[in-house]
Amino acid sequence: MTVKIAILSGDGIGPEIVAEAIKVIGCLRKHYGFQVELEEAQIGGAAVDTSGEPLPEATLRLARQADAILLGAVGGPKWETLERRRRPEQGLLAIRSALGLFGNLRPAILYAELAGASTLRPEIVADLDILIVRELTGGIYFGEPRGVRTSGTGEREAYNTLLYRESEIVRIARLAFEIAGKRDARLCSVDKANVLESSGLWREVVTQLSGEYPQVELSHLYVDNAAMQLVRAPKQFDVIVTGNLFGDILSDCAAMLTGSIGMLPSAALDERGKGMYEPVHGSAPDIAGRDVANPLATILSLAMMLRYSLNQAVLAERVESAVRCVLAEGYRTADIHTAGTRRVGTREMGEAVTAALRAVAS
Repeated sequence: MTVKIAILSGDGIGPEIVAEAIKVIGCLRKHYGFQVELEEAQIGGAAVDTSGEPLPEATLRLARQADAILLGAVGGPKWETLERRRRPEQGLLAIRSALGLFGNLRPAILYAELAGASTLRPEIVADLDILIVRELTGGIYFGEPRGVRTSGTGEREAYNTLLYRESEIVRIARLAFEIAGKRDARLCSVDKANVLESSGLWREVVTQLSGEYPQVELSHLYVDNAAMQLVRAPKQFDVIVTGNLFGDILSDCAAMLTGSIGMLPSAALDERGKGMYEPVHGSAPDIAGRDVANPLATILSLAMMLRYSLNQAVLAERVESAVRCVLAEGYRTADIHTAGTRRVGTREMGEAVTAALRAVAS
């Protein structure tokens, strides 16, 4: 059966890194019999420039029709002066909300070859394998009311609402429990229950739900302590589940444990397993067009797509093995380059991965 992937390259380095993932898809099609159809559309700043909106209706329609979505990145200083509703990031928030992509999976895996690229000592991060499960369509990023107003004293003040419904907490916690049960059966729920009512409900609901998963060991941490523990002893964690704002911050913190945010993929899933896949890093407009961006996070996002949405676990493993192969051979983009390794650009790294894939197929 032919699957359909929507390609949303976006802004900045997005088109460059997605182009390398498309090469990998082409290799899977040619050498592994992967039946796939690709269709491209615009999102973010690129869409604003052509249609005036960060998420055109045609893009959303394609995303709904596709079996999965591959996204590059959105945003950049070019669009920062626009009114908020037209900024590129609003397109990303809107597509997540419209498609019900509530479950964000962000793995932080340290490849043995990159131990020297981490800012922490190798013995602290060696064999690191953490998965952060972030609630993606609720919390303070979507809560209402929000805005800027003038107080009774004439001073401007801004406000946002941190809102979580019980059903939203159950949904993301259940996903995390099920994933933890297939890993090392340890789940840490991160909140700020000592000062936030929303976090108090979060902890209560997660604790109640744990009774349905007796095989999973549940623990709780306040977010400030969790951030400290990620740096102090990251291997104590297996799966972390948390809300939208906390997950945004902690996943970027975990990213640096692996040596570079350019190595980390992510998935955003709906209740049926359909997902949008994107690298954790942003659009990096300062290096766009220079052939220096790391495409591996995007290629690994493709591997996650194959595993979680397209039921192609074997192909996912082949892609991940190809990435490990090129790292073992010493290929490094600028963000992970260390003495004694071979520094390459975006295109050469992507070509190295496709070459490794072809070698295994033959």
